[in-house]
Amino acid sequence: MTASLSGPRPVEAEIVRLAGRDVPVRWRRSSRARRLSLRIDAREAEIVITLPPRAEHEAGMALLRNHAVWALSRLDHLPAAAPWHDGGQVVLDGCAHGIVHCPDGRRGVWIESGVVKVSGEAPFLRRRLMTFLRQEAGHRLGARLTALTGLSGLRPRRLVIKDTSSRWGSCSANGTVMLNWRLVMAPVDVQHYVIAHELAHLRHMNHGPDFWVLVAALTPHRHMAETWLRRHGPALLRAA
Repeated sequence: MTASLSGPRPVEAEIVRLAGRDVPVRWRRSSRARRLSLRIDAREAEIVITLPPRAEHEAGMALLRNHAVWALSRLDHLPAAAPWHDGGQVVLDGCAHGIVHCPDGRRGVWIESGVVKVSGEAPFLRRRLMTFLRQEAGHRLGARLTALTGLSGLRPRRLVIKDTSSRWGSCSANGTVMLNWRLVMAPVDVQHYVIAHELAHLRHMNHGPDFWVLVAALTPHRHMAETWLRRHGPALLRAA
């Protein structure tokens, strides 16, 4: 068990007994947080509690106990992790590709006839495949961002591809757009919506009515994409 969190501390984790079960809980103290919050990290299959600077550990525990049924239900409904392996599948732009290990190959990772081939030693297959997908995300998502930028006139300062545990995208006040590399596994229409959503934040740094009017002007895919991400997003976060 971790010690009581008082004052700024790095991220800490513990196993908490909740409704007769042991569940992993990660504590996060944030100087920017204005209130206690609780969420499920689908990638790590754990509960994350964010504490404002002056909040006590016990306040976070009370929040967790009050939302125990919800938190346990969300953990129980997470999809099983699906590790990439020879003979398995990986998804790009919403299309499944078989994974074939080619130990004697000399091309790193490449797509051939609808199959993703991975060279090198077997223990490094997952790492090499993840590197490849992150590179593909930079190319594919970057190209789609550029295309929508040209149509909308909304120009971000730069694009950053990251691996985040909950967000598919974000837009900072300085005009930097962040996209989660795992978005490259989603269908193209879903990618289009997330990109449009973040570009709209260049004009409206909120989710007010004017923001959603602009999103609707940029993409017709909002409702389909939001539904798809709710249903299938956790599986993308757990893929590796």
